Amino acid sequence: MPKIIIDGKDFEVEENLSIIQACEVSGVEIPRFCYHEKLSVAGNCRMCLVDIEDSRGMSPKPVASCAMQVSDGLKIHTKTQRVKKAREGVMEFLLINHPLDCPICDQGGECDLQDQSVAYGVGGSRYEQNKRSVENKDMGPFIKTEMNRCIHCTRCVRFSTEVSGSDEIGAIGRGRDMEITTYLDIAVKSELSGNVIDLCPVGALTSKPYAFSARPWELKQTESIDVMDAVGSNIRIDTKGNKVMRVLPRNNDEINEEWISDKTRFFWDGLSLQRIDKPYLRTDGKLKQISWSKALDVASDKLLSTKPEKIASIIGDLASIESIYSLKELMDSIKSPNTECRQDGSKISGGRERWLFNSKLSGIDYSDGCLLIGTNPRIEAALINSRIIRKSKENNYSIGLLGNKVDLNYNYNFLGDDPAIIYDLISGTNPFSKNLSKMDNPLMIIGQGALKGDKGEDYLNLCIELAHKYNFLKDEWNGFNVLHTAASRPGAMEIGFLPGEKGKNLDQIIKSYKTGDISTLFLLGADEIDISEKNDCFVIYQGHHGDKGANIADLILPSPSFNEQNGLYINTEGRVQESIRATFPVGEAKEDWEIISLISKKMGLENNFTSFEELRSSLFLHYPHLADIDLCLSGEQLPKKIDVKDIKQHIFSNSLNNFWLSNSITRSSKLMCERNNISKKLDQVID
Repeated sequence: MPKIIIDGKDFEVEENLSIIQACEVSGVEIPRFCYHEKLSVAGNCRMCLVDIEDSRGMSPKPVASCAMQVSDGLKIHTKTQRVKKAREGVMEFLLINHPLDCPICDQGGECDLQDQSVAYGVGGSRYEQNKRSVENKDMGPFIKTEMNRCIHCTRCVRFSTEVSGSDEIGAIGRGRDMEITTYLDIAVKSELSGNVIDLCPVGALTSKPYAFSARPWELKQTESIDVMDAVGSNIRIDTKGNKVMRVLPRNNDEINEEWISDKTRFFWDGLSLQRIDKPYLRTDGKLKQISWSKALDVASDKLLSTKPEKIASIIGDLASIESIYSLKELMDSIKSPNTECRQDGSKISGGRERWLFNSKLSGIDYSDGCLLIGTNPRIEAALINSRIIRKSKENNYSIGLLGNKVDLNYNYNFLGDDPAIIYDLISGTNPFSKNLSKMDNPLMIIGQGALKGDKGEDYLNLCIELAHKYNFLKDEWNGFNVLHTAASRPGAMEIGFLPGEKGKNLDQIIKSYKTGDISTLFLLGADEIDISEKNDCFVIYQGHHGDKGANIADLILPSPSFNEQNGLYINTEGRVQESIRATFPVGEAKEDWEIISLISKKMGLENNFTSFEELRSSLFLHYPHLADIDLCLSGEQLPKKIDVKDIKQHIFSNSLNNFWLSNSITRSSKLMCERNNISKKLDQVID
């Protein structure tokens, strides 16, 4: 490890670090604008200038610390008069054309330029000519542009190319005429576009929905997790009073790094729209408001008067483990076996090793090839897709797709959409088999779209056989991965919210619901199933938005959204995470566990909980590992001998067809609806 000297102090750092990285790990701050550790080095701003000294003496001029690696014996000077003068010169140059409109800038209080001008600003400018004026660009409903503030750091350009893979943002012109823009002068199409707002160091790109609504120091910050997909991105929810104002990413290199998807960043306006805030009962074909006492009486009477085998319950995509556990306890108490969490109709079951992302999300970075089966990660998990984008730029990184042909923002080998092609891969007759045989650490990512239908579990077994055929499963590597799309599902699978003995799965519940064999159906936030046709079935819907489930419900019980109650989740890689309450429930809404406990009490059952702490204690008693936040669960070794059945009648169907309108919250969001409409128009323009 190289030994270096920074400002007269000795340090030992890792090899291949740049000077700016070495200073950062050593606790020495270097100002920067264009440099970002997750992006390539551009060396545009020159704010990170330092003096260096080696055996040949002092450098003739300050050097850009972001673009030079450390070497053994290197002396780095960050506080010399020459360095100070150089940085002040750079700052004066950057401010020549800047409008200096800090009082009205949404970046105020969080602006790198503002902060660094305090340290390196000279208090005036020698430039007396007119400032440059640049026309603002239209980058869609999310990104507000003030291009006069732009300093051409090109962070947004590099992010667009290297992380989102969209190549939508670039630079035109040269010198003082250079402008950052979209190439076709249309809205940015990427599902990760909002991250350029965080990357911009000067307020040229800010959040359009958040514009002029609040200042950072007015906001309460709550660290939580995202439930818009199963990635479990670490987020920060900023609130003003009881209103969510914005959602920002928190750094976690194991999960989302520093990024979040646009759906995660901008869904927040849907939290206050189309909310269910009071109990309702359908009377004479119309929903009428009732009291909580009446609602609980109706729910308990219905469950008590119905035979257990004619009661079914389905979990929605956003439910916490505590909510699921409380409903499971209720269903177990009345001996109803018809419990289902696989709202998309997939047939996954068994040990964790069969339904987790076993390589972990960070494991993508260590893979040397990838096989996608029945999935569109760009829509189902945009942040996972961004990791694959980064790997796709490496030489000899081969990607194959078996399933529906889609645009993933990177090149891949399309193997076809016939599920039976997997037999050719197993036998080695498919051309892509040669690619698989050359991989030391290959990834297999199986989407829920490959696991639907009666043959879904059989197809999963075939994928396991394929994994054993090549190097997907080794002592030091597990590349067998199932990608979930619902935040609630891994947690529900973990505690066993699946059909019991002689219990009905989703397809059977829906069929029985329509024929009348299921006479009472309990929906816990379930809004993604086709149950518009019914016989005499009584539907109890417990949720927070007036969506598909509420539309067909006979009894509606209002509950909080995920940001209005504490709860545990397990993400697609098996990591235990905690969502923290940022705001309070609206209207008369009660927490999910409380509603179910009150129903249990009305029914005279013993397993009702009087507090959230009591519920968690019971949960941790049965599943003690859930108390360890950030624990990444793992399964057993996948068996080599598996009963593989014929899957000739199996078909692929996409698990998620619309990125922007994937759940009840996003469908209530004006921003998501607007962005969805723009996507349709952009598709027409590009086609």
